[in-house]
Amino acid sequence: MGIAVGVGRRTVRGAKTLVTGAASGIGRATALAAAESGALLVLTDIDADGLEKTASDIRAAGGSVLCARAFDITDHEAVAGFAAEVHAEHEALDIVMNVAGTSTWGTVENLEHRHWRKMVEVNLMGPIHVIESFVPPMVRAGRGGALVNVSSAAGLLALPWHAAYSAAKFGIRGVSEVLRFDLRPHGISVHLVAPGAVDTPLVHSFDLVGVDKQDPRVRRITTAFTRHAVAPERVASAILRGVERNRFIVYSSFDIRFGYWWARKFAFPYEFLMRRLSERFSRLLVSKGS
Repeated sequence: MGIAVGVGRRTVRGAKTLVTGAASGIGRATALAAAESGALLVLTDIDADGLEKTASDIRAAGGSVLCARAFDITDHEAVAGFAAEVHAEHEALDIVMNVAGTSTWGTVENLEHRHWRKMVEVNLMGPIHVIESFVPPMVRAGRGGALVNVSSAAGLLALPWHAAYSAAKFGIRGVSEVLRFDLRPHGISVHLVAPGAVDTPLVHSFDLVGVDKQDPRVRRITTAFTRHAVAPERVASAILRGVERNRFIVYSSFDIRFGYWWARKFAFPYEFLMRRLSERFSRLLVSKGS
């Protein structure tokens, strides 16, 4: 039994569901929540030990893991090879969830080519590899389904120092916008997840290029950011609810929903606020260099 297709409510129960980034954070929380709701899981992550723990925890709780494989989603051949194995044994999937990601912040004069490339490879090309390997078989199977792409508040708003990160997160937003309409005739819904700060290892260990993270002024900003972090379980619940209710943009907190609405409705105040926020961040660099 696959996902219930058509206009209206959908469910992960009985659906063959891929979750990337399943070893930790949002990916792990989503895999656990989907398993509890009756999904048949296909799991991936670059972290083999963390992935095995997620799979073991799900099975111990009575959930179903069809397979779990550790590899790097930036490796197109690895993704395509895994997809071939999954399809040979389980045929087309019903739900594909692109959750895996990483984060680097920095100003353009401090970011190096490797930072830009890593953000695009992991956060944009990785999901594209998954989409091109798993979605066409869903189309050909003709059973409908769902595609979930995790973007970010940085994929909706011009947050300071997020240029490299936003390059990828705005990119996956664009991919999702197009596929939202392209896949509709096939009964495949598309969901763009836009969380803000989430209380995962990533929010505490993100790479901040060219700035001393231990500087008291920087710590005040990062602490304020992490103070608003929501639990990954909250994001996982929002994702499953978004699929069930066929929501395109899936928010995990009110501040991001309000911020995006405000940016679209009040362009000038939004630009003023972003300029002031950027100036505040820039003063940290001036002070650091003086």
